[in-house]
Parts: sequence; structure tokens; C-alpha cells
Amino acid sequence: MLISMKLSRFLFVAFIILSAIVVQAQDSKLANAYFRNGEYEKAAEVYKRMFDKTGKNDYYFERYIASLLQVENFEQAEDAIKGQIKKRPKEMQLYVQYGVLYDKQFMPGKSKQMYQKAISNINGNVHMINKLGSSFARSGNYDLAIQVYELSKEVTELQYNYSYQLADMYRRTGKVSKMQDEFLNSLIKSEKRMKSVKTIFQRELDKEGYTMLQTKLYERMTEQPEMEIFPEMLMWTFITQKQYDKALRQARALDRQFEENGGRVFDIAEIALDDNYYDTAIKGFEYITTNKGINTSYYLEAKRGLLKAKRFKITKDYSYTQEDLVALEAEYISFMAEYGRNSQTTLLMQEYAELQAIYMNDIDEAIEVLEELIGFAGVEKYALNQSKINLADYKLIQGDIWESTLLYSQVDKEFKEASIGEEARYRNAKLSYYIGDFEWAQEQFDILKRATSKLISNDAIDMAVFILDNMALDTTDAPLKMYSGSELLIFQNRFEEAQIKLDSITTIYPEHSLEDDVFYSKAQIHKKKREYQDAIGFYEKIIEKFPEEIRADNALFEMAQLFEFILEDKVKALELYEKLFLEYSGSTFAVEARKRFRILRGDDI
Repeated sequence: MLISMKLSRFLFVAFIILSAIVVQAQDSKLANAYFRNGEYEKAAEVYKRMFDKTGKNDYYFERYIASLLQVENFEQAEDAIKGQIKKRPKEMQLYVQYGVLYDKQFMPGKSKQMYQKAISNINGNVHMINKLGSSFARSGNYDLAIQVYELSKEVTELQYNYSYQLADMYRRTGKVSKMQDEFLNSLIKSEKRMKSVKTIFQRELDKEGYTMLQTKLYERMTEQPEMEIFPEMLMWTFITQKQYDKALRQARALDRQFEENGGRVFDIAEIALDDNYYDTAIKGFEYITTNKGINTSYYLEAKRGLLKAKRFKITKDYSYTQEDLVALEAEYISFMAEYGRNSQTTLLMQEYAELQAIYMNDIDEAIEVLEELIGFAGVEKYALNQSKINLADYKLIQGDIWESTLLYSQVDKEFKEASIGEEARYRNAKLSYYIGDFEWAQEQFDILKRATSKLISNDAIDMAVFILDNMALDTTDAPLKMYSGSELLIFQNRFEEAQIKLDSITTIYPEHSLEDDVFYSKAQIHKKKREYQDAIGFYEKIIEKFPEEIRADNALFEMAQLFEFILEDKVKALELYEKLFLEYSGSTFAVEARKRFRILRGDDI
């Protein structure tokens, strides 16, 4: 019975407390809503009621005063502040509110007097410093908040306790150098702030700001060599500025200093590779394969990354020699000799097959490698089906149309809703287009317009429109069949035959609507043969003669890419990118053209 009575009493008290908390939360929401909506008199009433209940909640009191000041009820605000100062004379933030009251009444002398009274009473009380600094900051008196936080260094032994808050005040007042100093100090206090400090630097610093920060970090590293955070931050600044070589040097130094496993170096190499800085990526991966043991965490991935970086360096800049290809081929063969051709090395086998098919012109070797891969047990499903797509491509190059369509269809069936399935379906539709089955190809392209992959969707739209336009204009599909046949020949690297077929179109059907497409295909042939000036000549013809046709924006983009990456004429590339996004704003290339334009102009992106 006694236990039951105690339990009932406990539940009753708990209910009362809980009810009070709920009511207070509701009042707080109501007051904040009134304040946001500009109903300051109502807000003042609710804030006062809540403050009176608690008797000491600074937030409610501050908002109560702020509400009164908004409606210029200065007398009531002053009475309230005086009353609180009488009750709590050691609460210096009350003098800040008094100063704000005088500011609102345009009495700078009196407000300054109140602010100085608050600051002059600072002692080593951490709680007081917190309240006073925050109060100045909330009222927009950032310079006075700086005074408080700077004084805290003198009156407490906590040198870096307020560095983060102080840095934020320097940020708000535009004092970049001091902001950087204090944010770096805050990392000494707590390394957990690293992420938020990086975010602020990214938002606030321009190129000059990053250069200043890097200088400061070098100084810190000299003064405090034991602090890992400073070289780590320096490495991050290099990455954000795309100074990957410097970032790599820093990562290697840290790796050696702290006897790590190469993880930092690997990360930098991966970032550099993703951003097309192949030389830096190669150096990073080579550091790991040279300095770390074969059984260490990153060794195998670094070996793979090294091959990938070397392959991209050779194949993406179009300036490779046959000797480059042979050297890369030897590295792939060496890797597979060391690690075998099995379900664990499928990615490398795919890359090796691509090298043989596309660059070494050894289709038979590429097909043999992929057929071996597909026969392995335990191959990851995606890798297996990607290999089937690649094999279908190589079979098509050989002219084995039936086997190609069979392989594409297998992947399509296996991944009906996934992007790899859409890719297989698109290639199968393109195959039908190549061989002149335009009706079936058109149906598939129409379906693929809704593909989840934006790239496939855009390509499908282009193909559907292209077929529809050219079928509608002619009573015969003969010109389109000749053109699609030439595209198949280009895909098969049979360039001379493709040229003959393209020339036949313009001879047999002069002034045909396919003329711009013929020019575009000829440009692509010259580009594949690395005859870049000839390619540019045909792109220029398209832009000059057919500025309104579908190939115009393609020609502009392709030409801009050649000038930027191959011919290294940045000025011309800049001009072409600008023309593209200004005159062809609806183009699928417009966004990328604007991005490349800004990069070449030196904008921060």
C-alpha cells in the first residue's frame, strides 16, 4: 500500500513537471513566431511571462528586451534592465543590453560607458567571458566581442579556449589574417574542429587568402613540428587549389614522418587521377609500389592505379607514340603474370583488352581475353556484364553482327532497369541503325529517351530526332543507309572505306540535308587518325555553313576540346566555349562549356 502511494505521488509529480515543460516549449515557439512575424508587443508579453517563471533565463530576457526595443518602448526596457542589474550585479551581459538600449536611442557616449563597464569587469571566470562575448556578438558589436576574447587570454590560463569564437569575430569584421591565426589556434585546442574550419576557409578564402594561409602553415610546422594538424591542413589547401604535386610532397613527408601505410599518398594519387593530373597520380602510386611491401594495405590498389594513370595519360591526350603503347602493354602483361588472369583481376583484363582492341588494333587478342574472363567462376555480376558489352563492341568491329546483338541482348535482359542494361540497349539500337533497320532502332531510341542515365537519354534523343528528320525528308532511305553504313565503318576503324562512302553521299545526293553530318563524320575520322588540323577544318565548315543544324554545337565543343587539350591554344578554346554557351544555350554541352570557360579564365569554381 505504501509503495503504491509513493508510486502515485511520483507519477503525479512527474506529470506536473512534464506538463510544465510542454507548456514552456509551446510558449517558446509562440514567442519566437511572434518575433519572426514582427508582432513584437505580443512577443514581449510571452517572453516576459517565460522569464518571470524561470527568473534567470538570459535568452528569454534578452529577447524580451529586443522586442521592447523594436517598438521603441525604451522606458519599460530600461526599468527591466535596471531591475535585473540590481538583482544580479555581477552579470556583465546585462550592461551590454543597457548599452544596446542607449545605442537605439542614439546616445553613443552612454552606450560606450556601459560597454566599457562590462569589459572592465572581466576576470578569469570562464562562464562570464562566454556570456559577455556571446552577448556582444549577438548585438552586432563584433569589435567589442574581440576585445572580450582577446582579454580572456590575459585573465585566464586557457590560451586557445576562445580561439574559435575570436576567429569568427575576425571573420565578421573582414580581418582575414587574424581570422586564419585564430582558426589555426582553435585546432590546437580541438582537432575535431578541422572539418568546420576547412568549410569556413573554403567559403571565405580567395587565391590570395590561400597563399597567406599556406605561409602561416609553413611557419607553424617549423615552430610546432610535432603537430600533425598543420601539415595535414597544408596538404588540404594544396588539394583545394589543385596543386596536387605539392599535396603529394606533403603526403609523402607525413607518411615517412609518422611511418604510415601509404593511405594519404594513395588518396592524393586518386584525387589527381580523377582530375586528370596523370603525372602526379603516377608519382603517388609509384611511391607506394616502391616503398611499401607487397602485403601492405594499398600495394595492390596502387599497382592497379598506376596502370590506370599510365593508360589515361597515353590515351586521353592523343599524343602517344607506338613505343608508349608497347611499354604500357608490357606493364599489363607483367601485372597479369604476377597476379594471374582470374576473377580478382577482371578490371585489369578489361583494360588490357581495350588497349589491344582500340589502340594496338589487335581485336583477336582483345576478344580472347574477354572470352576467357567471361568463362571464370565467381566474377562479379557487373564486371561480367560490362565485359559482355565490351566483347560485343569488339565482335562488331570484327563484323560479327549476330554475336554482338546476342551479347547486348543478354546484358539488357539481365539488367532491365539498371544503367548498364540501358547502355546495352542503346548499343543494340545503334547496331540496328548501323545496318539500316531504322524502324526498330527508332522504337528503341524513343524508349531510351526516358533512361535514368542522362547521357544515354540525351544520346537517344539525338538519334531519334536524327532518324526521324532524315526519314521524313526523303522518299527513300538510301542516303541515310549510306550514312549509317559509313558510321559502322568508322566504328570498325575502316576509315578509307568510310571516306569513300561519305564522298558518295555528297556526289550522288548534292546539297542533301546530311551534308553537315557528312562533314562531322569526316572530322571524326581525322580526329581518330590524329590529323587535328584537318578535323578542325571540317568542324569550321559545319559552323560556317550549318549554324542552325544539330551538329553545330557538337562541332563547337569538339573543336574547343582539341584547342584546349591537344593544341594547347587556351585563348581559342576560351573563345569557342563562350560562343557555345552563349549562342547554343539549350545544348547539352552548354553547362560543360561554361565550366571549361570559367576554368580557362581562372575563376574559382
